[in-house]
Amino acid sequence: MISTLLVANRAEIACRIFRTCRALGIATVAVYSDADAGALHVREADTAVRLPGAAPADTYLRGDLLVRAALSAGADAVHPGYGFLSENAGFARAVQDAGLLWVGPPAKAVELMASKTRAKQLMAAAGVPLLAPVDPARARAEDLPLLLKAAAGGGGRGMRIVREMGELGRELTAAAAEAAAAFGDGEVFAEPYVERARHVEVQIMADAHGGVWALGTRDCSLQRRHQKVIEEAPAPGLDEEVRTRLREAALDAARAVGYRGAGTVEFLVTADQRAYFLEMNTRLQVEHPVTEAVYGLDLVAYQLRIAEGEPLPAAGPPPPRGHAVEARLYAEDPARDWQPHTGELLALDLPEEPGLRLDTGYSGGDAIGVHYDPMLAKVIAHAPTRTEAVRLLARALERARVHGPVTNRDLLVRSLRHPDFLAARPDTGFYDRHLDTLTAPDTDPAPARRAALAAALADAAARQGAPEHDRATGPAGHRTRLLPARLGAWRNVPSQPRTKRYREEPGGTEHTIAYRTTRDGLVPETGERVLAARPGQVLLEADGVTRRYEVAAYRDRVHVDGPTGAYTFTALPRFTDPTEQAAPGSLLAPMPGTVVRLADGLAAGDEVETGQPLIWLEAMKMEHRVLAPARGTLTALHAAPGLQVEVGALLAVVTQTREAGEDRS
Repeated sequence: MISTLLVANRAEIACRIFRTCRALGIATVAVYSDADAGALHVREADTAVRLPGAAPADTYLRGDLLVRAALSAGADAVHPGYGFLSENAGFARAVQDAGLLWVGPPAKAVELMASKTRAKQLMAAAGVPLLAPVDPARARAEDLPLLLKAAAGGGGRGMRIVREMGELGRELTAAAAEAAAAFGDGEVFAEPYVERARHVEVQIMADAHGGVWALGTRDCSLQRRHQKVIEEAPAPGLDEEVRTRLREAALDAARAVGYRGAGTVEFLVTADQRAYFLEMNTRLQVEHPVTEAVYGLDLVAYQLRIAEGEPLPAAGPPPPRGHAVEARLYAEDPARDWQPHTGELLALDLPEEPGLRLDTGYSGGDAIGVHYDPMLAKVIAHAPTRTEAVRLLARALERARVHGPVTNRDLLVRSLRHPDFLAARPDTGFYDRHLDTLTAPDTDPAPARRAALAAALADAAARQGAPEHDRATGPAGHRTRLLPARLGAWRNVPSQPRTKRYREEPGGTEHTIAYRTTRDGLVPETGERVLAARPGQVLLEADGVTRRYEVAAYRDRVHVDGPTGAYTFTALPRFTDPTEQAAPGSLLAPMPGTVVRLADGLAAGDEVETGQPLIWLEAMKMEHRVLAPARGTLTALHAAPGLQVEVGALLAVVTQTREAGEDRS
């Protein structure tokens, strides 16, 4: 029996595994890098062991340190979670060689399936349909488009789509570099890229006694940068014959490698419902909660029982029930090339409703750093039908309190309500086609302006410092009055309007709010009626409709949660500071990170073209290119490989080339 379990991972998945351990009476051990010293998974564990350093290569990818941590903490078993070393056969063997129990598949199965190239060869021998591989060195124009993939890992790292032959060499280099950084293995392979295909997978669970379960299908087609964003179970819109073929192929794959534990077999399904094997993930998937919800199972508990030698129940899995949808909440800005964001997570709260689940590795006050994936949480909704589950999830995200860095929350809500998704027509090109629409600013400025008004009124209430009980608490039949701090200061004359300026984040729209302070309370210049105004809550009536706004101020940032959405504002000074403007042509770091490389031979004085990649930054395990803003001369270059930069740091300056005849005055 397992008495003490070390989770060789961090954040959300570590917290998820600890939750099951507590229910089973198993003591827990966390590991943490210096950057994670105060993280939630460390606080939740019974024991924690430090891994000196911050970068994954120095900490969570050091198998020797992880084994040593397990032994020093008295653990008798190790769970790898997902990512990092979860699909590393060498790590699995090292754990077992140290006399520890490995909560995962046999090392041989990991070895066979961890390399995507070897896995495809094995599946071809087992008769599972495959896309024909393409040798990148021999690729021709008729082979395009191609998908480059890391052989040793997943999660979208090391993946690139190549549509022009001239891009192939450059993208191969970039994919290999990213794969090596993420998995310690830079091997990359190529296969045909299928347009508008679906990503469908089958969850399997196998014991050491010959029992294998196929726990239905999941659709994971909505992806950004080849990383999943929204997942659901069961996969909608598949013919029963296709479902049967997928289940049988998944079972064949598991049996072919003598699999044990939790795993996932992934397929590409074309528009005409032809299915091709993609890969097998020899670990628990990020999206496992949707399968748990539909089948009423705890997959982590089954992993632990199987590791202890227990067989799967002979009666088989319970029948599926209802539909489940999961959305991944990322600290990133989808409208700006999925740019990751860092900073303090000030609040993360989900409405408590039946059918909702929150899996996270963060709580209010935690820091979101640059070293790891930007996923903050997974929100899961389960309901009797797909329509109900999607509606429940969209509204829960809309009502959630998410204060701090910019997130993809609005994108998730709009995606769940998009006609193509509602009609169960997901495919991997969804965001390629719809991202501009999904991230476009609201055409109606009124909701954002009212939210800014609520921020200004809450600020006014806080500054007056009137007691809570002196103000009305509801909209009907109450006279609302904000009492001044010093009644003697009031005069029986109309007050001059007061103004507050706010910048909406991340869009940049500015709102100037004007209101008057009268004997009867606050009176907006725009005509709304103030029914109540407190530092944390404002009730406004406009056109006969009453709206409630929850307001939270953090220094110069204000978060407003309204009836149909959330808004973030930066309080601005009355007058713009002219020193805030950057010089024309300045290339600023869009996020905190590390400069990993420069364009070949790049130096000050070089001529550059519009859109030319000049600098590569790595942040949150992904690479981001900094492009030349215009055709011109690189007049300054401050970036260098290995340089750590903060957001807004000046990396380079490009002086635009003037065209012939252009006015030089």
